[in-house]
Amino acid sequence: MNEIQKFESDKAANIKKMGEAQHLREEGVEFINKTADYKYSYNFSWMGRPIIAYPQDMIAMQEIIWEVQPDIIIETGVAHGGSIVYYASLLQLIGNDGIVVGIDIDIRKHNRDLIEAHPMFTRIRLIEGSSVDTQVADEVKRLAAGRKKVLVCLDSNHTHEHVLRELEFYAPLVTVGSYCVVFDTIVEDMPASHDWNGRPWGVGNNPKTAVWEYLKTHKEFAIDAAVHQKLLITVAPDGYLKRIS
Repeated sequence: MNEIQKFESDKAANIKKMGEAQHLREEGVEFINKTADYKYSYNFSWMGRPIIAYPQDMIAMQEIIWEVQPDIIIETGVAHGGSIVYYASLLQLIGNDGIVVGIDIDIRKHNRDLIEAHPMFTRIRLIEGSSVDTQVADEVKRLAAGRKKVLVCLDSNHTHEHVLRELEFYAPLVTVGSYCVVFDTIVEDMPASHDWNGRPWGVGNNPKTAVWEYLKTHKEFAIDAAVHQKLLITVAPDGYLKRIS
């Protein structure tokens, strides 16, 4: 075993040990719960656009994008545009002809104007409409047609029904070896008393329950547990789905 192989072997062993440490998992959830009142995830940006994400998940996405080298990234949920700008900048660094497709039911004018004025916009396509509208899904499929490596990120409405429909629409587009990343599966792990500001999701009705339901009949995907095990602090436990067949 050479030095590089030893490093990777040691890393895998460390990740496995962390994944088996229940107290670390609980402390990660506790951190997210305690910082939620301070809108912790709202306090970061990428190249000038608010990203509304945990830095740990940003690093995980960078690792995945470098590994997969997708030529299209499809994301539901645009908000301020930070994540699609982030993904576009990574594709720019890779140097292929990759694009990012951002879908949102309401792309507000002030956000659209700033996204369209951004240097990374040449790699971005915006679609305004519901991600579970068949016409929107058909447009996404058209943009993905002929692409060799497709990566999908689901980060819009977080109810079980909505995410399950998104999975049914977009997960089949993911190519073998790539990922469908389902964000905010952490909702299932938060205290039942957590205040979601009147939003219709919570324990028992969220992205993680949708992932579990989808995987019952879609064995072509598997949870890449090593990702959330090494992050510890992540909004997507059980949400990093790798297409294996």
